[in-house]
Amino acid sequence: MNAHRGTAVLSTATLKVQPTTTELSDNHRLRLFSGSANIQLSQEVARYLGMDLGPMIRKRFADGELYVQIQESIRGCDVYLIQPCCHPVNDNLMELLIMVDACRRASARQVTAVIPYYGYARADRKTAGRESITAKLVANLITEAGASRVLAMDLHSAQIQGYFDIPVDHVYSVPVLLEYLSTKQLSDIVVVSPDVGGVARARAFAKKLGDSPLAIIDKRRQAHNVAEVLNVVGDVKNKTAVLVDDMIDTAGTISEAARLLRKEGARQVYACATHAVFSPPAIERLSTGLFEEIIVTNTIPIPESDRFPQLKILSVANLLGETIWRIHEDSSVSSMFR
Repeated sequence: MNAHRGTAVLSTATLKVQPTTTELSDNHRLRLFSGSANIQLSQEVARYLGMDLGPMIRKRFADGELYVQIQESIRGCDVYLIQPCCHPVNDNLMELLIMVDACRRASARQVTAVIPYYGYARADRKTAGRESITAKLVANLITEAGASRVLAMDLHSAQIQGYFDIPVDHVYSVPVLLEYLSTKQLSDIVVVSPDVGGVARARAFAKKLGDSPLAIIDKRRQAHNVAEVLNVVGDVKNKTAVLVDDMIDTAGTISEAARLLRKEGARQVYACATHAVFSPPAIERLSTGLFEEIIVTNTIPIPESDRFPQLKILSVANLLGETIWRIHEDSSVSSMFR
């Protein structure tokens, strides 16, 4: 590995490190492979680690079945498979399971599923009769496929970690988002949770953003992907409102929240989210001028056709790369976020 890696101090998204002796001796045991869901992010992670992505054949048969073959020996190695379960969710999830199984059968010492975006995370409990807790089902599938551990980023709910019977390292994009916001030199900030369920996330964000005040959007959800925004709990008048959520899907909730914040006198409205799911009609809703900026990360690839002037995409590659190295070195991961 090159001088990008070693003993690290993580205070922002840009990580400054020095090489270590252990790094040189254990380099041969670390292998990094990418699924097809977000190859660019995987390449950035590999660049941070000072290594190349492992060679792998991926193809689809005429009937739609997926095929994966690892193209180098990984016997006795620690293998990290990077694959967000984003759209098309079922295909990307199945590809991840096949990669995990292939590595297990190739006698890898440890197989870590690196899942920047965990699909089906919102199906984490039963809200009505005869529903599936699909987030738990996906955890079972990944475990049964042969994963030794999971590295995930900004899970929709913390209890998903407990759905796995293997270790889960849960990391957050907060350092990346905060570093960028610090460059904006915003004043009179109020951090806003778009719903009651996101209060803990927004409160933690507000604390790291200089103990900024907190406001909450009170809403009622009528159906899946349909929400009625009611009122704002907290003072936003003449303030810079920063809406914080884990993901933006159809953008219905966050757009209605921004409209309400404007109505209540907010001077500026920014949105911060880790996962840019951007299901239709998200792009149309987000690009209407309600927001000064929509700040997201690259856990999910965003095609050029879905980008618009207010969109800012930040990379979490260094953060994921640092986490992978710390797992490989049996070092603390939680200390990165203190």
